[in-house]
Amino acid sequence: MDKMIEALQKIIDDSNNIVFFGGAGVSTESGIPDFRSTDGLYNKEWDYPPEEILSRDFFFRDTPEFFRFYRAKLLPVGIKPNKAHLKLAELEAAGKLKAIVTQNIDGLHQLAGSKVVYELHGSTLRNYCLKCHAFYDENFIKESENSENKLPICTKCGGLVKPDVVLYQEGLDDDTVEGAITAISNADTLIIGGTSLNVYPAAGFIRYFKGKHLVMLNKSSTAQDMYCELVIHEPIGKVLDQIKVR
Repeated sequence: MDKMIEALQKIIDDSNNIVFFGGAGVSTESGIPDFRSTDGLYNKEWDYPPEEILSRDFFFRDTPEFFRFYRAKLLPVGIKPNKAHLKLAELEAAGKLKAIVTQNIDGLHQLAGSKVVYELHGSTLRNYCLKCHAFYDENFIKESENSENKLPICTKCGGLVKPDVVLYQEGLDDDTVEGAITAISNADTLIIGGTSLNVYPAAGFIRYFKGKHLVMLNKSSTAQDMYCELVIHEPIGKVLDQIKVR
């Protein structure tokens, strides 16, 4: 482990344009569960798999059940950035890290201080009325559970408020995709962390990387490990916390 950390430190020291590509494993250390993990809870509490509940069709077909799942699983209370988020923000402040491309929707990178973050799947912190496009924060979604119909209804026009997250059956935002691909294409180092690279099209973005150092930080093996210069199968916060920014 020490030798791997030394190797990662050397790569970071030698790099001037690092991009970090991250997934759910980055936020699990903050207490946010990966809803794809097998814990048996869904079989007991939910009548549908999470991928179905978090689909556009389901959102309109059974909106109350969608929001019951959404509040329980995607709006955890009191979450804070962990060591991985904080170190990435520190690397950006030092001019080493140029961008974060994330599949997460929790806003923890920005809360840690990161400025250039491409949120491929949107954010739970942004919510918009489907009729008048009025903006609401995540607290509005939480508090709507106490309403008569348990739905977030726009106070301005009475329309349904939808989280600004990319549901299954929906496409990614074009500007976000363009920014992410440009950042990855220009990077001299791409660090992939906390993702199994099984979710497309986001996982396919790494093929645009033409730089020098490709690093994988993930607890489990991935199909891309063989293409990486350095692979560390440890919790990402534990790894990044040992890196010195200089």
